[in-house]
Amino acid sequence: MTALSILELVRVTEGADARTALDNARDLGAHAENWGYRRIWIAEHHNMPGIASAATSLVIQHIAAGTKTIRVGAGGIMLPNHAPYIIAEQFGTLARLFPGRIDLGLGRAPGTDQLTVRALRRPAESAERFPQDVLELQAWFAPAGPDQKIQAVPAAGTEVPLWILGSSHFGAYLAAELGLPYAFASHFAPELLMQALDVYRQRFQPSDTLKRPHAMVGVNVIAAETDEEARRLFTTQQMSFTGIFRGARGLGKPPIDDIESYWTPMEKSQVGRMLSRAIIGSKETVRRGLEALVEETGADELMIVSDVYDHRTRLRSFEMIAEAAAGLGIHAEAAQ
Repeated sequence: MTALSILELVRVTEGADARTALDNARDLGAHAENWGYRRIWIAEHHNMPGIASAATSLVIQHIAAGTKTIRVGAGGIMLPNHAPYIIAEQFGTLARLFPGRIDLGLGRAPGTDQLTVRALRRPAESAERFPQDVLELQAWFAPAGPDQKIQAVPAAGTEVPLWILGSSHFGAYLAAELGLPYAFASHFAPELLMQALDVYRQRFQPSDTLKRPHAMVGVNVIAAETDEEARRLFTTQQMSFTGIFRGARGLGKPPIDDIESYWTPMEKSQVGRMLSRAIIGSKETVRRGLEALVEETGADELMIVSDVYDHRTRLRSFEMIAEAAAGLGIHAEAAQ
């Protein structure tokens, strides 16, 4: 069985603001738990006007407070930006507020540009300490020893579940070595997906956390009543990715009828590679796409991105995705 989860971008769209994006994320979480999604995760991004998730732990609290059963977490915290002790305090607090519902996915990238990295006041070599920082963070969540002079209060003893995130082989090696669950970002970096999954599974070492590999695969999915309408909705995300190559990460744009008039042939090729695994179409098209992806990857869990401009239309997309997945045995009960 394969679990179904959500990666929430907290997208700020044209004509709206950050507060609207945050409330929409909370509303999505409330609907998602009724549709059977296992988790909803928030990613840390900085200096991006179109994404309101910079204070990731606060956004998680906002969503968790508006939901009852769905797991809420970070997908992920970019650990080189932070002292592990501070992250332990933040997520330990979340775990005390929402017991049994908080996840902590950890990434090695900065989640921003190099100019903003300097504004974060973290040394450039922080990424090189990522494996050691993961172990340190894990230790802060463990029960405190009797003679332990420093504790991450109130994190000690919460044992918040850690995940390793990645878009290359590095995270796969680390997750396997530490015996942790692994999430691959194929929703924007699909080329190394199968290689990374092979590395993770072949090298996995059972741990107290996990006895066998647990692999999550990120995927862009948009469902609508027809394939044509879904492809039109997809233009919002295509324009957003085009903005990456133009150095113009702005607000989410409404869909357009002719994407060919928006981008150049080179931009089309670049964006096409990043979104090559996207599943776009009617419920039946989505069902076939999800079935093929699970068969190919053997994913234990799918992390869905459905980047649709209008909130109500986006809710309908996620609802249809859940309906399409239900017939394939993809649902919340599969997650460990």
